[in-house]
Amino acid sequence: MKRFIIITFLFILIGNIGALDTESYQFIDHLLELQGPGRPEILDDGVLFTAPSSFRSVGIAFAHEGFAKIYWFQKLMKIREDPEAVDPKKKGADLYQDAGILFYAYSLPRDRRELEYRLIIDGLWTVDPLNPLRRMDERSGIYRSVILLPEIRRLPTAFDGPEGTLSFTYQASPGETVTVAGDFNGWDPFMYELRETAPGVYSLVLPLPPGIYHYVFYHRGQRFPDPNNPVNVYNQSGEAVSEVRVR
Repeated sequence: MKRFIIITFLFILIGNIGALDTESYQFIDHLLELQGPGRPEILDDGVLFTAPSSFRSVGIAFAHEGFAKIYWFQKLMKIREDPEAVDPKKKGADLYQDAGILFYAYSLPRDRRELEYRLIIDGLWTVDPLNPLRRMDERSGIYRSVILLPEIRRLPTAFDGPEGTLSFTYQASPGETVTVAGDFNGWDPFMYELRETAPGVYSLVLPLPPGIYHYVFYHRGQRFPDPNNPVNVYNQSGEAVSEVRVR
């Protein structure tokens, strides 16, 4: 029950962060295991930045965005070690305590091998004190923090295979379960499971008559539009779904 409360609170806390899959249980588990702020960490397809919560505010801006947008860190809150000691009349926010960490998760941009960035700590622009890798901009003479990024293998997706078929491809960790649902199967998340054709590569080909179809993938209990399909639309519930045409 204690863990459920923690996860529910974190979903509320980070649900609006526009970055990597911050609502996955793997990301939540990693946050809960943090013992303190540290160097930026690359997690799946994103970077996790942390800072001490003793700062009043911490923001981050990136060179490839012209430092035009500031992303603000969130405070990590953990449930108190002895929640039963909290006055029942004051439960709620009093059930949680500051974990000593501010954090922000940023999605890795496509086709970049490094990130240059600066922090805004309590209103002052500075390099990241927890990242020793930095570089001076020759024009301004100002130092920027640097993160070297691994090469991301982006799989091409054949949205329509042979005539009258629709080909799905999804990339995840090996040994996972990935399914697809759409208006071609009444949005049933269990009917069609992708087969792991190579380590971490999941594929499925469905015979479908010509027309326009909408679909999402299901992975680790979460629903995702196709990350390899740039065409997304919103259904009547306001949820993003992928759209594709079968010839």
